[in-house]
Amino acid sequence: MLRGIDPVLNAELMHALMLMGHGDQLVLCDINHPAQTIARHTTYSRLIDVSGCGLERLAEAVLKLFPLDTFADAPVKRMQVVGDVAGQAPIFATIQKVIDQAEGRSVQMEALERFTFYEEAKKSFAIVRTSDPGPYGCFIFSKGVI
Repeated sequence: MLRGIDPVLNAELMHALMLMGHGDQLVLCDINHPAQTIARHTTYSRLIDVSGCGLERLAEAVLKLFPLDTFADAPVKRMQVVGDVAGQAPIFATIQKVIDQAEGRSVQMEALERFTFYEEAKKSFAIVRTSDPGPYGCFIFSKGVI
């Protein structure tokens, strides 16, 4: 163990975070996301699993080390509820609260249609799958600078 680093952040995830640069994207997703399939298309090219951890807990841990991109209008993207563009899942408000607290400001989150989200996720640096049961627990975070 290292002091000051949340134990939720395993060695592989820490390695991926260290490799990322400004503008690179990180996907945090629930257990239902086709993460293994999409991960093959990412820069990191393999799935990072954080078993036994939910999205809220992982987002809190990641965002202690990971600044969001201040040059992007919406540095966080999420998946839309299928068939309901204005639909809200409870996880949306939960993650919004986490990102706003981590950044100390209101952060815009953009909703993407399901298949558009999958295509955007393929362009990401890495995919991190949690044990969160979902639904709609799929988020893309754009990395900023310190």
